[in-house]
Amino acid sequence: MNADINPLKHIDDLQVRHLVLQVLAWMWCIVFALLVGSWTVFSISVIAHLALIAAIVITVGTFATAQRVPQSFNFMKGYHSMGRSRGAVWVNGKKVDLPAGDPGGEHE
Repeated sequence: MNADINPLKHIDDLQVRHLVLQVLAWMWCIVFALLVGSWTVFSISVIAHLALIAAIVITVGTFATAQRVPQSFNFMKGYHSMGRSRGAVWVNGKKVDLPAGDPGGEHE
């Protein structure tokens, strides 16, 4: 099932090659489950494969977004934790007011 060795290497588009390989893998999972005669094995295999494929898709999407549009991860400019944004923090059950203009943040 190595797409660099088998005949799928002739498909230029890597995404199409990956899709074809995934369809073949699903087909073999279905055939194996039918041969074993257990739909339980098949359903567990489907769930496991869906979880794995979803994790891969989310990771690739995150990496691609970080590469193309890195500023999309800047959720709020000048963000600080909610406790500091209100001008005070709670220490041992007591409210401690922060000095005016304190930018907050634990590592500053």
